[in-house]
Amino acid sequence: MATKNQRTERRTDALSKERIVEAAIEILDTDGESALTFRALAARLATGAGAIYWHITDKNELLAAAADDVITRAMAGVASGAEPREEIRSIALGVFDAIDAHPWVGAQLSREPWQSAMVRISEGIGARIQALGVPERAWFDAWSVLVTYILGAAGQNAANARRVLPGGTDRTAFLASVAARWAELQPAEHAFVHQVAAKLREHDDREQFLAGIDLILAGIATVR
Repeated sequence: MATKNQRTERRTDALSKERIVEAAIEILDTDGESALTFRALAARLATGAGAIYWHITDKNELLAAAADDVITRAMAGVASGAEPREEIRSIALGVFDAIDAHPWVGAQLSREPWQSAMVRISEGIGARIQALGVPERAWFDAWSVLVTYILGAAGQNAANARRVLPGGTDRTAFLASVAARWAELQPAEHAFVHQVAAKLREHDDREQFLAGIDLILAGIATVR
């Protein structure tokens, strides 16, 4: 007859950390961070909470592991062998798309900057900054500006895309409404806003994001 320890070992071996993280991501994507509890996770995995604790200590560790899984997959898509500038753009867009698909990742990255997911992003960007020939005195500033922009813009984009707008209006219609109001402003008093109103209505978020990356890289190039 199998002992209790033997049964426990078979159960925990069948339930891998990878499967736990996968299920956690499913809950986070569907219902948000507040819905992620060990009870909810156990129910989804059809197991006991004790089996999960065998692999994961607490919710903080689980969130960090989930974010790392998402960012690792995003970083895996970076084109290898490209010019450093193009690799930075690839990393930036990968993170942007990852946070757009998994909005909770942005909050998790800002909450714990020492976690492995942040280290992956920082090392990826930092290594390319060095490869660009940026002088050492400017490494930190160049890295900081790029990472801050990437996480900030990606997080804001994800939040905007999911914001409940007045009257249930979708984002496209909302931007069109704002652009129409801007276009009605007196050009003599609001010349710039009046002129960019059409761009506000028609812009593509990903293209705008990459335009920001290009502006930062252009500035970094002057440091060289």
